[in-house]
Formats: sequence, structure tokens, C-alpha cells
Amino acid sequence: MAATRACGIDEVGVNQAKRVVIDGVPIAVVKDSAGDIHAIGDTCTHGDISLSEGFVEDGTLECWAHGSKFELTTGRPLTLPAYEPVPVYVVTIRDGAIYIDPSDTVAV
Repeated sequence: MAATRACGIDEVGVNQAKRVVIDGVPIAVVKDSAGDIHAIGDTCTHGDISLSEGFVEDGTLECWAHGSKFELTTGRPLTLPAYEPVPVYVVTIRDGAIYIDPSDTVAV
């Protein structure tokens, strides 16, 4: 599968997340404090909660409902109650836009 345009870089604020759905896969596109773009699974592994509605800080995305923090580079949960990681997707930036292929995950 080819990478699909998820959104423009300017559509994601610094330390914010934006929910996108590509081929039925919910993805949280995140811009960290350094301006780097990350893409991780948008559903908390502890409950059916959208992570993109959470808080971005210190390289993590925190679930607003239960407080689990997921590392943006690995998808690994750093705090309970979640103990299963979320997928991390390869991001390509081209012409001011963010492209993601939901079948192309980062091996960690």
C-alpha cells in the first residue's frame, strides 16, 4: 500500500495531536515541542479512547481518560493502566504535507 496524505504540517500545532483515519485505521498525528512529526495508533490500549484528544509533552501522548502515557517513538506505554503498546507508523513529509501508510509500522 502506498502512503496517503494525512494532513498538512500546518494543520497540527506544536505539542498537539490530530486524529486522522486512513483506510479505516485511526492514527494520531503529533507534532512534538521540537516540531518533529510522529504518527501512532489513535486508540488507547487500555480502553477505547482516542489518544489524539490527550496531552502531548516530553515525547509522549497521554490518554486524557486514564492517564496512560505512550512514547511517541516506540508506542510503548510508560505509565499504567495501559501495558500494551500502540503501533507507530512511518511518516513521510513531502511538499508541506504528512503522508502515512498504515501498513508500514516502525519496528521497535
